[in-house]
Amino acid sequence: MKIEFVTSKGETVTAEAEPGDNLLRVAQAAGLPLEGTCEGQMACSTCHVVVAPEWFDRLEEASEEEEDMLDLAAGVARTSRLSCQIDLTAEMDGLTVRIPAESHDMRRF
Repeated sequence: MKIEFVTSKGETVTAEAEPGDNLLRVAQAAGLPLEGTCEGQMACSTCHVVVAPEWFDRLEEASEEEEDMLDLAAGVARTSRLSCQIDLTAEMDGLTVRIPAESHDMRRF
């Protein structure tokens, strides 16, 4: 299945994924700047993405804990999610998310 990431520069990066993959890990494998400091424990917001509006309502709702972490993220939008909390299903083939301009992967400095 294909997942499309739109970078802060407006470039589209298409990544291959399998059902059951985690969106954060797919983004990192594609070399995108999503740090994921807490490794999916919802203790940070460094994997914040903005889901394309046409996909947002198709995803499972964010938990209260995820919503709390999103309150701390920079560049939050109505369709923001933590990529570490999105486990991909076959129905998500073609999912499109945007990486906010405020995202920085400190591992790259």
